[in-house]
Amino acid sequence: MIESLGSLMQGLAVAISPMNILYCFIGCAVGMLVGVLPGIGPTEATALLIPLTYGMSPVSAIIMLCGIYYGGMYGGTITSVLINTPGEAASVVTCLDGYPLAKQGRAGVALKVAAYGSFVGGILSIFGLVLLAPPLADWALKFGPSEMFALLVFGMCMVVGLMGKSMIRGLVSIFIGLLLALVGMDTVSGAVRFTLGSNQLVGGLSIVTICMGLFGLSEILVGMENLSQTNKVSSVASSKLRKEEWGPTVGSIIRGSFLGFFMGLIPGTSSAIPALISYSMEKRLSKHPEKFGTGIPEGVAGPETANNSYVGGAMIPLFTLGIPCSPTIAILMGAFMLHGLTPGPTLFIENPIVVWGTIASMFVGNIILLIMNVPLANVWAKVAQIPNKMLYPVVLIVAILGAYTVSNSMFEVGIMLVCGVIGYLLKKLDIPMAPIALVFVLSEMMERSILQSIKINKGLSGLYNSPICMTLLIISVIILIVSLFAEYSNKKSRFLTSDDE
Repeated sequence: MIESLGSLMQGLAVAISPMNILYCFIGCAVGMLVGVLPGIGPTEATALLIPLTYGMSPVSAIIMLCGIYYGGMYGGTITSVLINTPGEAASVVTCLDGYPLAKQGRAGVALKVAAYGSFVGGILSIFGLVLLAPPLADWALKFGPSEMFALLVFGMCMVVGLMGKSMIRGLVSIFIGLLLALVGMDTVSGAVRFTLGSNQLVGGLSIVTICMGLFGLSEILVGMENLSQTNKVSSVASSKLRKEEWGPTVGSIIRGSFLGFFMGLIPGTSSAIPALISYSMEKRLSKHPEKFGTGIPEGVAGPETANNSYVGGAMIPLFTLGIPCSPTIAILMGAFMLHGLTPGPTLFIENPIVVWGTIASMFVGNIILLIMNVPLANVWAKVAQIPNKMLYPVVLIVAILGAYTVSNSMFEVGIMLVCGVIGYLLKKLDIPMAPIALVFVLSEMMERSILQSIKINKGLSGLYNSPICMTLLIISVIILIVSLFAEYSNKKSRFLTSDDE
């Protein structure tokens, strides 16, 4: 622990340099901006702005992109509370009690509770990252190809188990991710697959280009159908938390901090999951569950704390195992690779300045966001009034420039446009897109791990001779069975309900 704190102090010296504070501020400001803009979240913003970091040092680039990530978590709260429009997925739950509070003239309470909860959750999760990341990095060195394959299978099954309302749509999304991952050269055997004779596809598809199309461009296409809609911004009334509300609110912040952090450790989750679980948990623990949805502070504090503490937890699998736990983390992993860094157990040894500088910058970023979020809530809310017909052309230009600079080729722009059309169709069919990005990254590592395991062990014996492998594979099977049973039960319930009607 003492060694970790010493490394953190060295990282803090890097993070508080004038240039890195500036990049952290820019990242937080951009994150807040995209969080406020409905439909554009941290995933899209991170993907769109990665190309702008090419000329920056690796540590500055990662600091800015991380600022965008957790800045987006803060920003999505503002429109959720003021105009009942979530800026990103994790803020959907905030609408349930945040907007009713605003209608009661207590928007100031909702925003302040969310800001303080997000700050506490973010800081506590970073402490967890400092304390747990180095031990986990040492433990991760013991992972061979067989253990890594089993862990990735577990992560893939978590994606299946968290598909939402339709398992079939989730499996379609996973299949698309697998199909995209197969394009290019096999990293172990060197075999070329599904390139359609194009030399430009031999190196495979870029996760950055795919995400810019699937998330960013598809949002523009969907939004163009509703250009006539305008946003109405409510006023931010100033009011204080009532005496009887302090206890439940503080309790929900503490529980949300731990819940979000540990959910971040699980591959395949997203920040929306701990937010939803936190809200459900607070409702069950409350002495007055009937008040949830009518406008109570703990209904805002718990989910907002959980989705911000999730960030620190999600960084641990990335730093220690090289496994992304969410679409945004998958994009951050792509940013690491673009700057010549390989996330995994050796990252702490080979690039300690980048790791500890990034971790320390998260402390700085949370302080910046707290200062920006509370006094400037009215200012940020007005960003939501920007007409879509002015906003979308700017986003489209940034997307095209970003795709072009991935490899200085119009071919990448074409790939982005195709992915944008695919993303638009998937949204129309209500097929989730987040699993595509996760599976795209996980499947490539999974294929490499199983092929290496087969070569080392001359067969599949490495999978069933290892207790770690067997444990993870058994848990994965249980997750699949439970998910399938839940899907069957939901369908049966809907069928019986429709018959009663």
